[in-house]
Amino acid sequence: MMPVRALARGWADLLRPSILRLALLGIALTIGLFVALQALIFWAIRIWLPGGLTLPWLGQVEFGAVLSWGSLALFPVMGIFLMAPVAAGFAGLFAENVADAVERLHYPHRRGRSLDFLDGLLESLAVVAAVLGVTVLSLVLTPFLGPLAPVLFYGANGWLLGREFFQMAARRHLAEAPAHALRRANTARVTLTGVLVAIGLTIPLVNIALPLLAAAAFTHLFQMVSGSAGPAARYPRA
Repeated sequence: MMPVRALARGWADLLRPSILRLALLGIALTIGLFVALQALIFWAIRIWLPGGLTLPWLGQVEFGAVLSWGSLALFPVMGIFLMAPVAAGFAGLFAENVADAVERLHYPHRRGRSLDFLDGLLESLAVVAAVLGVTVLSLVLTPFLGPLAPVLFYGANGWLLGREFFQMAARRHLAEAPAHALRRANTARVTLTGVLVAIGLTIPLVNIALPLLAAAAFTHLFQMVSGSAGPAARYPRA
């Protein structure tokens, strides 16, 4: 099945030194941001929350000291809900490098052209907004949907991730309108690949590198469904 083959090839590429280096850099930036954010919360509470009270046996207890250490409990919570969107943002900045490396290794005669920095940044922000939006929506609707909540999470994330990452891969070869047409012609494959990627969003640590995996997998998927990207292709690039 084409989505499974694309994802398997993406996993294999993720272990190649040229791509693994980008994945490790994205992981380091993501973890660094969370550590910095946690440190900021810790010291902000300690500095801006003065006062305390005296308790029997314990003596004087400072609010800032207690709550600042208590804020460390936020770290795993932030990791659960924000790790994937933040990782998607950082990885989006490297997605072009991943796609280029994949095409250089596997499709040297069908390599696309890199998007300019602004286009890449906009694509990255679109991915972040998509993942964050579905995460928040899933949290809000979970009490009402019950056991159907995972269906919403994986289904919506799969559709959005498939849409954004396939578009990102296609725009290296095609103008915007043909890229949309190619995606619509392969909606089932694109969405299923997105769902397989979305499953990894709920796996700790794996979800940090997942956006780069998606960039590699959807580059393979685009090459599979488009055939040639040359002048005689069905979807020629403008």
